[in-house]
Amino acid sequence: QVQLVESGGGLVQPGGSLRLSCVASGNIFSFNIRGWFRQAPGKGRELVAGFTSGGTTYYADSVKGRFTISRDNAKNTVYLQMNSLKPEDTAVYYCNAFKTQNYWGQGTQVTVSA
Repeated sequence: QVQLVESGGGLVQPGGSLRLSCVASGNIFSFNIRGWFRQAPGKGRELVAGFTSGGTTYYADSVKGRFTISRDNAKNTVYLQMNSLKPEDTAVYYCNAFKTQNYWGQGTQVTVSA
C-alpha cells in the first residue's frame, strides 16, 4: 500500500558530501518515516539517523556531527545530508517507515573511496 524510494547515492571521495532522499507514495495517510539505516557487506543493518517518538532526532555516534536528517512534509520526503564522508560510510542506505507494519525502500548505494 505504501512505497518508499531512496535516491541520491553514488561514488564520492573522502571528505565529500551527498544528500539522500526518501520519497513516500501510495496510501500514506498516518504514515511515519522513521529514518535511515545502512548495511555494509557482511554487516547487519545499522540505524544511522532517525526521528524519535518525541519529535527529536537521533544519530549514531559514528555519524554525529556529519549527517543531518530532515523532512519536507509537503513532499512526503525525508532527507539525509551527509558531509565529511569517510570510507567507513560505504554501505547501502535504506529508508524505514511504519504504518501498521514496517516498510523499506530498495536502498541506494553510497561508496566513499579515493
